[in-house]
Amino acid sequence: MIVLTRATCRIFLIIVTMTQLTMTIDPSDVFCKGILLHTVQMARVFEDSKTFVDMKMKYPAQKILERFGNFMAKFHQNPSKHQVKQFVIDNFDRNDTEFRKWNPKDWKEEPEFLKRIPNSNYRKFGIALHKTWKKLGRRITKQVKNEIDRFSLIWVPNPVIVPGGRFREFYYWDSYWIIKGLIISGMTTTVRGMLDNYLYVVDKYGYIPNGGRLYYVGRSQPPMLIPSFKLYMDAKGDLEYLNKSILTLEKEFDFWLTKRTKTVKLDDKEYIMATYGDDSSGPRPESYAEDVDIASTLEKDEIKETFFTEMKAACESGIDFSSRWFIANSTNKGSLLDIKTTSIIPVDLNAFLYGNAVILSEFHQQLQNFERADYYRNLADRWLEAVERVLWHEEIGTWLDYDLINGVRRDYFYASNLAPLWTGCYNRKYEEEIVEKNLNYLDHKNIFNFPGGIPNSLEHTGEQWDFPNAWSPQQHMIIFGLKGTKNTEAQRVARELATKWLASNYEAYVRTKNMAEKYDCTIVGESGGGGEYKVQFGFGWSNGVILDILVNFFSEN
Repeated sequence: MIVLTRATCRIFLIIVTMTQLTMTIDPSDVFCKGILLHTVQMARVFEDSKTFVDMKMKYPAQKILERFGNFMAKFHQNPSKHQVKQFVIDNFDRNDTEFRKWNPKDWKEEPEFLKRIPNSNYRKFGIALHKTWKKLGRRITKQVKNEIDRFSLIWVPNPVIVPGGRFREFYYWDSYWIIKGLIISGMTTTVRGMLDNYLYVVDKYGYIPNGGRLYYVGRSQPPMLIPSFKLYMDAKGDLEYLNKSILTLEKEFDFWLTKRTKTVKLDDKEYIMATYGDDSSGPRPESYAEDVDIASTLEKDEIKETFFTEMKAACESGIDFSSRWFIANSTNKGSLLDIKTTSIIPVDLNAFLYGNAVILSEFHQQLQNFERADYYRNLADRWLEAVERVLWHEEIGTWLDYDLINGVRRDYFYASNLAPLWTGCYNRKYEEEIVEKNLNYLDHKNIFNFPGGIPNSLEHTGEQWDFPNAWSPQQHMIIFGLKGTKNTEAQRVARELATKWLASNYEAYVRTKNMAEKYDCTIVGESGGGGEYKVQFGFGWSNGVILDILVNFFSEN
């Protein structure tokens, strides 16, 4: 039974009435907050909480809320699960009207990269992955554009390549590796459309939300727009497009500088560094019941609200969820109740922002905006100094996340520790020494001993970003981070890791005819598990990473 007091519902109806007099009610009042959302999600009408908030309203939001008020009054504020389910059926439609499959016009049967792969099995694998872009292509229907006030979807002007599975809309950081794969497939027109979508979204919100839904507004994901734009520029060299887009690219970068930075004081000097965060309130709408259940043991509302913020900040990191964000007695032990994402300075985020600043400097140099180029170069230098001073651990031989609560580096293995190698966020004068230390670090942690890839962590928590799960983005960062150095041993290790990851993905595909979002590092060809939902297949970033490995390690020039 869904129990709400009469006084609570009376207050809710008064608020709704007053709101109607002062402002327009929109889909976020239904899908992102309020008693309707709470009632439906806590009734567990659907196995996956995301199902409800992805539905279409049959009536305008204001009418839906009026009908909900009458519904609650009819059942004396105490509807059963069956009654709540019937309310949903009467007022919402399943979400099969939002998207239509879309065949990209720039998709070709035989892209050039396939001709350079001598291994026949891997060539067939490449063909299969190339074909998957058509399966993952989506365009938003005209109905959504004409009735956008009935959906939780964020409308964008161009079709997209989605991750796959339950992730049917765009997701921010996924798109970097999708775009990487699309460019390898020669699909630069599709890439241009996706970039235009993101530029549109930045102009509208000031940043790119976690994904293409209203309930993701308030949190972003790792800042990959500028690196994605660079992939396109490297392929097309379109200075006119760059000139048209540069202010919007800067706007997205400024979001991280103004909304996601904190001051770290170390050795009597202060450094500006970034953390992940969130700017909304309440539980995650797409995982509402899960968040409420976990928070039920917390006594005060303000403590619960802090917990919800920390959970959404972890979602912004893309690493949702992992012991990486736990702080309990100065350690990474504990559970989701110990999540403290906003109090951790993450290695990867700060390495990404350094890389963003370097790219912006290069872009302005290409546009002959030399003053702006110097500004971003200087900013990158300051960021590099902060990463070196706060996150680099000489004795350990790698970079470590920093715990703001206890003022210590977090000496635990996470694949993200090596992200600076990928973005070049280290002093090149000491490259040989830095690379050797990182190789020794990986060896000391026995990371090379896992047959199915690099584990995201060594912690056994049951969370999907912990052991034994291995994820494509982190494989890509470490493999190509090592490959990009001048160290011959690092390049050899990069090839060895690339071979291992390719073999595991290939074996899984041969058996299942699917690409998974994550894999098990302990078993070759086995998909991962854990977390809040079943393993998803498709899968955008897994495809992009394997295509990049095929081209760079298993192709003839």
